[in-house]
Formats: sequence, structure tokens, C-alpha cells
Amino acid sequence: MKNVLIVGAGKGGSALLKILYNTDRMKIAAVMDHNPDAAGIIQAREMGIPTGVNWREWVYRDIDIVIEATGNENVLNDLLETTSRSTVVIPGSVAYIVSELLEEKELLVKRLQLQSENQELILNNIRDGMIVVNEREQVQFVNKSAERITGVAKDHFIGKNIKDVIAGTRLPHVIRSRRREVNQKLALGNGKKVITTRMPIINIEERLIGAFAVFKDITEVVNLAEENTDLKEIKTMLEAIIQSSEEAISVVDESGTGIMINPAYTRITGLKESDIVGAPATADISEGESMHMKVLKNRRAVRGVRMKVGPAKRDVLVNVAPVIVDGKIKGSIGVLHDVSEIKTLTSELKRARQIIRNLEAKYTFDDIIGSSEEMKISLEQAKVGAKTPASVLLRGESGTGKELFAHAIHNESDRKHNKFIRVNCAAIAESILESELFGYEEGAFSGAKQGGKKGFFEEANLGSIFLDEIGELSLHMQAKLLRVLQENEIVRVGGTNPISLNLRIITATNVNLEKAIMNKTFREDLYYRLNRLPIYIPSLKERINDLPDLIQHIIDKTNQDYGRNVISVSEQAFKYLKSYHWPGNVRELENVIGRAMIYMDMNEEEIQKKHIPDLTVAAAGKDGEKTVIPEVPDQSLQQAVNNFEKEYIRKVFEKNNYNKTKTAKELQVSIRNLYYKLEKYSMQNFS
Repeated sequence: MKNVLIVGAGKGGSALLKILYNTDRMKIAAVMDHNPDAAGIIQAREMGIPTGVNWREWVYRDIDIVIEATGNENVLNDLLETTSRSTVVIPGSVAYIVSELLEEKELLVKRLQLQSENQELILNNIRDGMIVVNEREQVQFVNKSAERITGVAKDHFIGKNIKDVIAGTRLPHVIRSRRREVNQKLALGNGKKVITTRMPIINIEERLIGAFAVFKDITEVVNLAEENTDLKEIKTMLEAIIQSSEEAISVVDESGTGIMINPAYTRITGLKESDIVGAPATADISEGESMHMKVLKNRRAVRGVRMKVGPAKRDVLVNVAPVIVDGKIKGSIGVLHDVSEIKTLTSELKRARQIIRNLEAKYTFDDIIGSSEEMKISLEQAKVGAKTPASVLLRGESGTGKELFAHAIHNESDRKHNKFIRVNCAAIAESILESELFGYEEGAFSGAKQGGKKGFFEEANLGSIFLDEIGELSLHMQAKLLRVLQENEIVRVGGTNPISLNLRIITATNVNLEKAIMNKTFREDLYYRLNRLPIYIPSLKERINDLPDLIQHIIDKTNQDYGRNVISVSEQAFKYLKSYHWPGNVRELENVIGRAMIYMDMNEEEIQKKHIPDLTVAAAGKDGEKTVIPEVPDQSLQQAVNNFEKEYIRKVFEKNNYNKTKTAKELQVSIRNLYYKLEKYSMQNFS
């Protein structure tokens, strides 16, 4: 049980107090508020819970969770700085959502337990014996009638092989043949003879999960009149279960005339028993075909059919199954699910999951789209690497999803419950990069915080740190990173004492490190340390077969973000997209599909070629002229790419009057990266 401290006893704190007070997994240690007459303080006193005005007196006690319910960001920050690392500080809004989900989960578990108990009560009250075994022939359930008929106690059945309890049983044969055996005679070891029916148990996925036998003592045939009384009791009990069920249920006879509905059905459809009982099965339908009539005609169950019912045209999903007795259809039973409720619950669950996932790494391997052989190899390497403590080097072009892989590797590792820190080495100025990574001691430089500050490496201790654009590090920073990899320790800026660390380093780059080593811009010893587990992520052009899945994923995501209802891409548009070489990879694909959907009409559901921007324009100047890639057959691909890049940088540089800051901004690269390119192409003095 977790000890909880609530800070803030206003409206939000009072609501959380009521919810958490009835939760078995949490104990409220105290409620704090600067106002001693706050509603939550008064309520806590009535519950016998300690109260006070100063939360600092409690945070150093045995407190597992602190819930900040004041809504004051300063209080939240003070709590985060004051509490120990083992204490979880949760904003009130998050705690309220999680508490409601826990409360709802407990209610659902209790409801399921009640239904299970009711089912077991029914099975134990029928006069026929019943034995259920799993696919390994082990007994999973016996009812009281089975104990009475066989003369064997339940404890000698459960978990035993059925052949060890009943020598002449044919349930193993039914499991192997997957065929039922109806009204078969069997002599039991206690001298009794029974008539038994044996059935294989096959789930909706057509997978065999066991078998069951229902049997009757032949000597009890003379007592059939008495058994009729039992059947009436069972019928009454089943009707009671239907009436108390939260699922909306309707029952019709063989002619399609309504004979029963339950209160949940009235709540969803707005129709009363007098509107349905005695009326045709179509009486409740506003839009759609009667599934009751379809089932009565075809004698087959239907599932997940969408239709509108009742005067309010409520949107529902319908499951209907036939009732067949002795080969004759006697009616059908329908169960309705309110789609609006399902959508609301799904939306709340997604929101709660997103809040929780944002506290750590966001993505898992399930979020990475791709079934091509190239992508499968990368995913398999990443999954294997996630289970080891080795450093990982992610290589691939810009926009291929290197950061997604880093998230997924952390979430698949045994460090997934600890922090995941992300650092873009090219996005932080060289002057502050060292202090950001390694932290600093008090007085290390002017402007340093009192008490010093932890760096990213310390923050990631026991977890993972992702260093993106590792190829942009200076040689000085490379040397310091090498020490972290070799010694598993760091020294803060301005400090002398080493700090031991236990963390996993994941790096990524789109730079050719081997060429950088030859050019003396990247340390060879660091390369070998980082390259323990290299994972190459293929470009979109290399896995073009993944294009349909990626497009559908982007459409679904954009629909959710922009409130659109786009379903697919036309064949002509898809051929156009497939013919493109995608230099910007998946990031460029997201941009193209997103732009196409934004400019579509709200009622359009298919992306046409006309919606897609011109993909032949690689870049454009002021006059909109196209940049044409020259055909140079006597050059290698890398030489052609380098020549094109150099010429493009020259044009943008000239356009911005040789201003490096403006040029880097238009090229969408860092100043450091631009300087690297200028040096690479001997353009340092270009003006």
C-alpha cells in the first residue's frame, strides 16, 4: 500500500480525497493546505486523517506519492526540488484521471467477479454433471452434480489428468478429433452408468482450448418431473442475470417477435418494454437491417454490425446469436454496445496512456511502421540490442526514424522504468554543451546556479541517454564522452570529484563517421566505443514496399490531429508517390501527406494526385525556378551528391548576401553544421 500526501485541499484536493479514500491500494497519510478551513481539510478531519498547513513537515517522512492539487506551478516546482528521488510527485489533474481509472477498474473487476460467481452458481445448481478439461487433458472445472454422480471430491479432480480420475473417459479423444459425441453410455468406477455428451471447446479464433462433458445418471430419469422444477429455477435465475446486466440485451422468438429486453436496452435506445415485446424485430431500428431477422434466416451469428436504433438514432454495435434447440431454431439474442460510450472510454484511455508515456520514452517497437525485409533486419537488431547493456549507434539518413528506434530500444530494455534523456548535440551551442551534458559546480562560471546543477548524464543515471547528431561534437567533447564510456563516470564543470554513473548511451548520426575519422574530425577510439552495436536504418527509398503502410499510418494520425476523415489514397496518387525518390525520407512523406490533407475539402475521403504538391521541385528560388539534378554519368553517386550540395549552398549563401546565420536558417541546419559544410567544400573564405 502506498502512502499519499495531498497538498491542496480546495475543490480538486477534496475530490481526490474522496476517490483515494476508497481505494484499497493507497493510504492517505495527511492533507495539507495553507487555509485551515478549506473544504478538504474539514473533510479529512472528519475521516480521521492528519491535516496541516506546512507540507514540508511531511515530505521527509515515509511518503511514496505526493499529489499537488493547488494548481500552483511554484508549489509543484518546490515539491519536485524538495522531495527525494524515491518519492513520486504527481500534478492533481494527472492523479485525478489515474484515480478515476483505478476506481473504474476495481468496479469492473468486482462486476466480472460477480458474473463469474453467478455463472458458477448456475452450473453448480443444475442436476447434470459437468466436467471441463483444457487442451492438456487437465481438469479445470467440475460442478457439484459431477462430484455427486462420480463419487469423487472436487479436490481430487482439479489439476489432475481426466484419465487418472475417470478411466473410461473419451474426452482426450474428443480433443484430438475436435468432434462432439452425443448421448454416449459410460460405466463409472462406482458402478453407476451415465449418459454423457462430450464437446470440444473452440474459441472465436478457431483455436482448440479444451473440451467438456455433460452427463446424467440414468437412474435419475424417473425424477425428470422434479428436474423441471430445477429448470424453472434456472430460467428465473437467467432472467435475473439478463435484467441486471449492464449490457443491452434483446430476445426474439423464431418468428422475429420481441419477447424480452432488459433495463440497459431501454437506457441506450430509449424504447420501453411495451414498444418491443410483441412487436416485430424491426421496431427498434432507425437505420440499417434487422440482424435478428438475418440470424433467424441464416442460422449464423453476426458480430460487430453497426446501426442506429431508437428515436434518437443512437449509434450502436450489435452482436446477435441464434438459439437452436434440438436442431430447431427457437429465436435469437442480441447484445448492443453504445458506440459513443466506447469512443469516450477509448479517448480517455488514450489520453491517460499519453500522459503516462510522456513521462518517459514515448515510442515502442509497435510504433515503428515497416514490414519490408530491410526494416525487419533493423528491428531485429534493435530488439536484440535492447536486451544487452551495449552502447548502440543508430545510422541512417535524416528523417528515417532514428529517434523512434532510440525510444523503442529504451522501452524494450530493463531500464524502461527509469529516465530517457534526449540530447541533440547539434542544437546546443558549443559554449554551453559541456555544462549541459556534464553539469557544473557552484561558482564554476559567472551565472552558475547556487548549489550547481546536474547535467544530462547525471539525470539519465540508471536509465538511458540518447545523443543525436553525435558526429557534430567537437574533438574536445568527443574526448570527454570517451571517458564516460570507458570509466562510467563524469566530472562536473568546475569540479574535481568523479561521479559514478550507470546508464546506457544510444547515439545517432547521419554523418559518414569513417570519412570523418580520415578527415581527423572524429576520434577513432570513440568510434570503436560507440560502434559496438551499429544499427543501420534504411531510407524510405530502400524500403519503398513499406510505403502503403506508412501512408495509412500518417493518414490516421493526421485525421486525429486535424479532425479529418480521409480514408485512402487513389491508385494514381499512390503511383505518383511511389515513383518519387524521397530524399527527406519518412519526415518528407509526413509533410507531403499532411499538406495534401490540409488542402482537401472536408467531405473528401480519398487523396487524389491533384492534392499532392509537385514532387519534381527539389528546391526553388525567388522566381520559383526548378533545381535540376544534372546528369553526370562519369561521376559516382557520392560525387554527384557532393557537387549538388556545394552548388546549392553557394546559391543560398549568395542569396543571403553571404550572411552565415541567415544562410543556416534557410538551409534549416545549425551554424556548426554550416561551418562544417563550408570547410568540407573549401568555401570558408567564400564571399
